[in-house]
Amino acid sequence: MKRSALLRLSLLAAGACLGTGLATAAPFYRLESATVLPSESPDWDYVTLDAAHSRLFIGRRGDGVAVFDTHANTLLRTLDDSAEGNAIVLAAPFKRGYTVNEDGTSTVFDLDTLKTIERLKLGDAADSGVFEPVTAQVVVTMSDSQEIRFVDAKSGKPGATLKMTSKKFDGLAADGAGNVFIAQRDRGSVAKIDARTRTLAAEWPIAGCEQPTGLAYDAGNRRVFVGCRGAKPVLAVLDAAAGKVVATHEIGRGNDGVVYDAGTRRVYTANGVDANVVIFDQVDADSYRLAEATTTRPYARTMALDPATRKLYLVTAEGTVDPSKAVNRGPAPFYPNRYHAGTFVVLTYAPR
Repeated sequence: MKRSALLRLSLLAAGACLGTGLATAAPFYRLESATVLPSESPDWDYVTLDAAHSRLFIGRRGDGVAVFDTHANTLLRTLDDSAEGNAIVLAAPFKRGYTVNEDGTSTVFDLDTLKTIERLKLGDAADSGVFEPVTAQVVVTMSDSQEIRFVDAKSGKPGATLKMTSKKFDGLAADGAGNVFIAQRDRGSVAKIDARTRTLAAEWPIAGCEQPTGLAYDAGNRRVFVGCRGAKPVLAVLDAAAGKVVATHEIGRGNDGVVYDAGTRRVYTANGVDANVVIFDQVDADSYRLAEATTTRPYARTMALDPATRKLYLVTAEGTVDPSKAVNRGPAPFYPNRYHAGTFVVLTYAPR
């Protein structure tokens, strides 16, 4: 065969590879490790990553707050006096962490030593929280009393409370400019809180969004990302200046976690019922396209992202529906109300 014919065949073969994506395929997320943590009665909610110390804080409720070493894939310890820990807020400038406990308290601990400093009483019950850097406050949601509580992040001193209408708060995000956004699941809206004045600055109904849950913020484009858990689950994108929906995209059922990575301009949604992480590329402030939808494990619904390694951390356990107990049918008809001992697991996903 002549050299020119061989060259043509080589070019055709190369083109075929490119056409099937073999030569240009981007790395997709795959399970890197699954580490089981001891637990007699697994239950959990939020996870928070301290990337500077390679530590994942896990709100394990009855078991307290677990601290997981993401480099060694081992349990470092459970924070002292952190029973009923549901969420974890990091106030890095003051080297302090604040757990949000379901009984309305907060366990304050040292970020370097992980030693507990004190346990504060904030109210009768609490859900989650976020650190607001401009006012140096920890903002805590308390659905049962329909209040927002403000705590001085440096001293740990509880401050004012803000009465709200919502009876079911969910995800929070600070915009870095003195405001905090809160998903209000029962009202189908997002509340904007002015942390300086400790007042409700705005409340925005979200068109096409039922049961807003997970929430994240893009400071560069001033966009709020909301995971909507309703009958037709979507990611809703809001203009943070006008409070208007600029885009919606289908996601999996059972959303609880939403993360925005400014470095890659990607939005991640963790969806526990459908056991997937649905990821979108941000084309511009108002345009998004599907990057991938990766299978995880059932009921892995909350999530943290390491912005340096791009690794994702999720947690879950093996569960069942016990007919003798109350069943939460909100996320799905047979959502587990009991989890089996010895099955709680930390899942690490990496682009590979």
